[in-house]
Amino acid sequence: MRKFRKNRRTPSNFQKTNSKGTEQQPIFESLEDNIQFIKDKTGNSDDITIRNIKIGENFNTSIAVIYTEGLIDSPSVQNFILETLMLDSQKTPFNTTNNVNSNSFLTYLEESILTVGSIKYIENYDELFTSLLSGNVIIFVDGYNESLSVGMKGGKDRGVNENTNEPSIRGPKESFSESLRTNTSLVRRKINNPNLWIENKKIGKETKTDVSILFINGIANEKVVEEVRTRLNRIDIDGILDGGYIEELIQDETYTPFPTIFHTERPDVTAAALLEGRVAIMIDGSPHPLLVPGLFVQFFQTADDYYQRADSSTLLRMLRFLGFIIALLGPSLYIALTTFHQEMLPTPLLISLAAQREGVPFPAFIEALMMEVTFEILREAGLRMPRAVGQAVSIVGTLVIGTAAVEAGIVSAAMVIVVAITAISSFVVSSFNLAIAVRMLRFPFMGLAASFGLFGIIIGLIALILHLCSLRSFGVPYMAPFAPYIGADQKDALFRLPHWGLSTRPRLISQKNVKREDTPPPKPKERI
Repeated sequence: MRKFRKNRRTPSNFQKTNSKGTEQQPIFESLEDNIQFIKDKTGNSDDITIRNIKIGENFNTSIAVIYTEGLIDSPSVQNFILETLMLDSQKTPFNTTNNVNSNSFLTYLEESILTVGSIKYIENYDELFTSLLSGNVIIFVDGYNESLSVGMKGGKDRGVNENTNEPSIRGPKESFSESLRTNTSLVRRKINNPNLWIENKKIGKETKTDVSILFINGIANEKVVEEVRTRLNRIDIDGILDGGYIEELIQDETYTPFPTIFHTERPDVTAAALLEGRVAIMIDGSPHPLLVPGLFVQFFQTADDYYQRADSSTLLRMLRFLGFIIALLGPSLYIALTTFHQEMLPTPLLISLAAQREGVPFPAFIEALMMEVTFEILREAGLRMPRAVGQAVSIVGTLVIGTAAVEAGIVSAAMVIVVAITAISSFVVSSFNLAIAVRMLRFPFMGLAASFGLFGIIIGLIALILHLCSLRSFGVPYMAPFAPYIGADQKDALFRLPHWGLSTRPRLISQKNVKREDTPPPKPKERI
């Protein structure tokens, strides 16, 4: 039981230092001092509501209820805090004369009056403001240098809607929202297991953003979990507004175009990653949790791969790998063949290409560069314009500019076809972050092809593969299970076996509790 604290403090002293070196102001015993300190600290902001009430046998106990409008669940505050304190407390009044030396009035409120589950004690203003501005309700009692923080988070949010960035033909349609608790509950609905552990942190000196670490105890690699904790604790920044802030601060390699952290907006994808042994990082205000380790092959996998038959999923996944190669090397191969290696083309095709390029004043590299830059500008314009006209502008602009450029003799028709196929192939890559990396690398490969032909492309590919093999994602090789080669994990890499064949988890991600199922393969039935 908590004791009544008699040492009165004044607003002018009694400051202490927390673990990060910042000063903490203890809570005053005087209710008026506490209210005035909060008003001064918040600039008397209009959204900070302070409600003074009196309770007790003779209404001689002063209480202040303080909360932030818009961040709390208003009906719950009215029904479970204000009404309870003002009405229900009168039915069982607290006898201050007999109990002041044994039971704290705050303990009496917690154990006998308040009908709320989440209650904790606060002793300093550093914790108090964090709690108050996170959507909790603060209860002060005159004469006590502690306060109660009551969990009443609410307010308006977007809710659970259909996912837009990762559409699925078959499977769940729900997506994450900007509410952290809503997102964790969506994962809880998928994984009904007490071993799904959630650890909360606050990051950002000014924003104090809530960040949650999710992992399944007994499946996730403990070294990866500890590494995630270490990197998050190392962050010292004034504010976190989205998961992209944290992604850049905790990723392994800074100077690489390839993403080493996977993010998604789908709860089912997050649940599947947790079941494989990965760790999820959820940020309050962001509908895209981060999944680590993020490996190269993971960016080619989609939710539909596991909701459809294995043979069709394998075909679609191979198409994505093919689209990745075309999007990366399409223009550069055309430049190398038409500039240096004409003998590799069939004679009729070579004559046709030569006829098309007869009036073009630019070499193939300049043609490809102009068309690629123009298409990237149109694509970015389509993304930034209002949704109602964005797609129309990008499609019409591409058609008009491409046709006009061919008719004006600036570029050849074959180059327009190559650029169009390359652009379509880049959309086949399921991950937007990986598609951006392909778009960035396409231009250096075009330069190598224009300078050295196929020899330059091969040198570029060797350098790219070496770079990919040197990457790590939270200590796990980025190119696993290809490099290092892990035969047992090839069942879900280039192709996917049926679910009865996916009996083990990825070896480098989950190093314990590797076995997933014991389901035997189906046996053919006798003819009836």
